[in-house]
Amino acid sequence: MPRPSATKQRILDVARELFVQQGVQRTSLQEIAHRLGITKPALYYHFSSREELVRSIVQPILDEEEAFLARLEALDEVEPRALLEGYFDFHYRHRSEMVLMLGELTTLADLGLIDRVMDWRGRLAGLLHGPEPTLEQATRAAIALGGLQDCTIQFPDVPEDELRRAAVDGACAALGIEPRPEAQGRERPD
Repeated sequence: MPRPSATKQRILDVARELFVQQGVQRTSLQEIAHRLGITKPALYYHFSSREELVRSIVQPILDEEEAFLARLEALDEVEPRALLEGYFDFHYRHRSEMVLMLGELTTLADLGLIDRVMDWRGRLAGLLHGPEPTLEQATRAAIALGGLQDCTIQFPDVPEDELRRAAVDGACAALGIEPRPEAQGRERPD
């Protein structure tokens, strides 16, 4: 996908910021144009609708997620902890967009993106437990993956490396995977 022009990128940046702050439905195209100091017709030159703007913000993230999954699926064997670390890193990098997506589930469902995300979760569970995971394995995978994603949003003030270690260790525990040796040596508070 080609990089957007400088003007188009500015529109995307301002729209993303306003959508996260106010929600997609409460942000008008006129407000975005005003914030940018351009006319609404100038904005329409680049994006024909609010939905196109949302899709333009979300699509590169969806493409990156698909590429991440394709790389994992191409491997002969997937190391579960590496999968979880990569999944955490992806969501941490895109925290603000994840907040936007969570706040706009109806809009995303209308764009067909919820089904895509659920498909990815199923594919990831398959990578963790094989093509036909048991109910227990599938629920543990859902808890681990959803928990990792939630941690990237819920703890914005925790340093990334500390949050990554804690979240991935928690996801491993949910999956029944032994923690790394250095994690086993840490004392647990009583």
